[in-house]
Amino acid sequence: MQVLKFLLGIVLVQLVTAVLIYISPINLEDGGSLLRLILPLFFMALMVAFWFSSLSAHFKKDSQHKMESEFAKEREALKVKAEKAKTRVVKEAQKDIAREAKVTHAKANFKVGASFAGVLGVGALFIFAQLITAGLLTMTAAGGVIGGYYWRGKRIEKEKNSVPQLEVIDTKVIGQ
Repeated sequence: MQVLKFLLGIVLVQLVTAVLIYISPINLEDGGSLLRLILPLFFMALMVAFWFSSLSAHFKKDSQHKMESEFAKEREALKVKAEKAKTRVVKEAQKDIAREAKVTHAKANFKVGASFAGVLGVGALFIFAQLITAGLLTMTAAGGVIGGYYWRGKRIEKEKNSVPQLEVIDTKVIGQ
């Protein structure tokens, strides 16, 4: 569309030039006749130059505004993608932490259970070996240890439930 505006100006200058040459006197050798032809052509060229300058300035401003608008949209899209990626990474990290905690607790519980079974076995061995006092002391100590472990587990579970966990808030794209 911009080309048509410039083409119209060029055609107008050519048309005015052709009309002025057609209506000018045949004898262009004297200075006055030549000045009467050149002076209107100069002013016409000057007006068309200003016109073209104005057209190009408006075209530049429009294209710059369009580019800024596109850059703003792209910047906003990048921010939204980054926020979604950040949220996804945080969720994955929380899942990984929870999974690692479960594995660690399961390993610890197995080790404690195996230790408890071992101590009970030693206590039973003492009882069968006629060391009843030592066997009963060993089994009582094992019972106290497992009771303390159970009590500690309940306390940790209670504290975990009372402390608020981090919540991940899903971001939603505004305007879509």
